[in-house]
Amino acid sequence: MPILRVGSRGNDVMRIQALLKKMGYDPGPVDGIFGIQTEIAVKNFQRANGLGVDGIIGAETYRVLESFMRGYDDYTIKLGDTLYNIARRYGTQVYNIILANPQIQPYGLIPGTTIKVPYSIDIVDTNINYTYDILENDLYALKARYPFINIGTTGKSVLGRELYYIKLGTGPNEVFYNGSHHSLEWITTPLLMKFAENIIKAYTENRSIRDYNISDIWSRSSIYIIPMVNPDGVDLVLNGLQRSNPYYNDLIQWNRGSTDFSRDWQANNRGVDINHNYDAGWQLSKDAEASYGVYGPGPTRYSGPSPVSEPETKAVVDFTKSHNFRLVLAYHSQGEVIYWQYDGLTPPESRTIGNEFSRLSGYTLEETTGISSYSGYKDWFIQEYRRPGFTIEVGRGVNPLPISQFDTIYNDNEELLILASVI
Repeated sequence: MPILRVGSRGNDVMRIQALLKKMGYDPGPVDGIFGIQTEIAVKNFQRANGLGVDGIIGAETYRVLESFMRGYDDYTIKLGDTLYNIARRYGTQVYNIILANPQIQPYGLIPGTTIKVPYSIDIVDTNINYTYDILENDLYALKARYPFINIGTTGKSVLGRELYYIKLGTGPNEVFYNGSHHSLEWITTPLLMKFAENIIKAYTENRSIRDYNISDIWSRSSIYIIPMVNPDGVDLVLNGLQRSNPYYNDLIQWNRGSTDFSRDWQANNRGVDINHNYDAGWQLSKDAEASYGVYGPGPTRYSGPSPVSEPETKAVVDFTKSHNFRLVLAYHSQGEVIYWQYDGLTPPESRTIGNEFSRLSGYTLEETTGISSYSGYKDWFIQEYRRPGFTIEVGRGVNPLPISQFDTIYNDNEELLILASVI
């Protein structure tokens, strides 16, 4: 983390602003611009935590902030400690400490033992540019706070980034949700991550969401989520092209000579549109490329040299084949529509389910046309399994959608996501 002070800009500043805001220190707008209001918030945080008060985020201030980012602190038990006193000191609850430390004996604390003490703040921020690094932090933070959940990887991206999945529930009915096949559509990642956090919290608190009994769903279903299928592409969009990227010169050429990947880039790091790389009408997608001005790797619609040529596509295919998914949802943006069919192979129940999803979300149930009709993930799933698969396009406007749309998008989709696990 570089030193941040007045005048600094970027995703790191935005992340710190969001953290300060949810801890009760007002940094002003969460806009990635380190201004006077952010400096005041940093000073107040430093003062409250016994740090040098200079309004600058250097190594020591960042070290303290980092524990809040990961959602917990490592605490070494001292003679005379009780869970109640530890919880009061951290502004959390005894139950949360017990959840994070299932091996702990509440009335037999052993001095010298290190435990995890979760903070009372939520982990997943929904008002920031949600990068791969933040995703990785949040997944491990959720695992630390709720060690009973299952987090793993199903492969690696072109640049070797892990393709993480999270599993919610223990039931036999398996469903699968994924996001960020397209890099400009990264808002679908915090959507799925916030949904995961809210479901876990409701389960641990034995609480319903929208009149759905989450404990019952947890025992009936297993919800698998890959929140970011295309981490390399998301990194290009949110962090820009780095000189260290082994495809540096190729990427500039594929991006029409531009080093700005924040407006048009949907592909992975090899210029392949992952959601046109599945083996379902792939040749039709390839044949249609020229009519869209696509003649090789580029920002969008290039289907790749062959079906499932990309490691991200292969990882999702292998992950699907290793499970018995009753239903899948592939999240994209934008348009507020739900696509549900593929090539006459769609099971009859898909329209009924799609109509219910449409009713809950307010999105329109539609059929795909043109090149969008081929070689997507839900197309391949329907072709291979003859089970319900849906592509859901959230929000309205021009990609990338502003994070200011998040609350509306989440409200539109929360009940749909819950119902999909049991319908």
